[in-house]
Amino acid sequence: MTDTELFELLETRLFTAVVGDVLDQMGLRRQFLPAGIAPLQPGMKIAGRAMPVLEADIFDDAPEAAAGPLSRKPFGLMLEALDDLRPGEIYVATGAALRYALWGELMATRATYLKAASAILDGYVRDAAGIEALGFPTFCRGVYAQDQGPRGKVIDYRCAIEIDGVRIQPGALLFGDREGVLVIPREAEAEAIRRAVDKAETETEVERAIRGGMSAAQALETFGVM
Repeated sequence: MTDTELFELLETRLFTAVVGDVLDQMGLRRQFLPAGIAPLQPGMKIAGRAMPVLEADIFDDAPEAAAGPLSRKPFGLMLEALDDLRPGEIYVATGAALRYALWGELMATRATYLKAASAILDGYVRDAAGIEALGFPTFCRGVYAQDQGPRGKVIDYRCAIEIDGVRIQPGALLFGDREGVLVIPREAEAEAIRRAVDKAETETEVERAIRGGMSAAQALETFGVM
């Protein structure tokens, strides 16, 4: 199926718990991002391809002796990374300390225009009301108004990153809802999605059986799912 069809399938028929269970069965047992990364609003649900962004902290205003190529460039490569978003991609950023916001309303406005799917921040966002008004799906560790400008820069993008030991390669399939965010490796996604659809259908049968009086132990023995 196309990516558009895949994203629609994830968002309409599946949820992270069932896909996570399947990944566990496939031996991929460290695919959930930390529980602290949650939707800005509970109903937000996302599916898309990762566009990883690497952040770094800064601690002064570029003294004359600074030799780094980004020393005197405000926000580093943040604006270039934002402008490089493609339809269906998710801006996913990590590397910064938890002392400033990594995303805001103007960034969400630009991402919406570019038809990006979402943003996932291993950190805070600001302008939360504006982001919510846009309806742009955003996952983060919370809200905090302190600005990135004098405190952090983007130093690379479309590069591999890790969040709490979970590797995110460019183009990896990301899937999130109110119960968590999953990183689904490209080489495993076809099998994982097929098995997740089967499991979700089986769980529907189990629910009907339990509502009809079947015991939990009998349901597990009968369906292999509980």
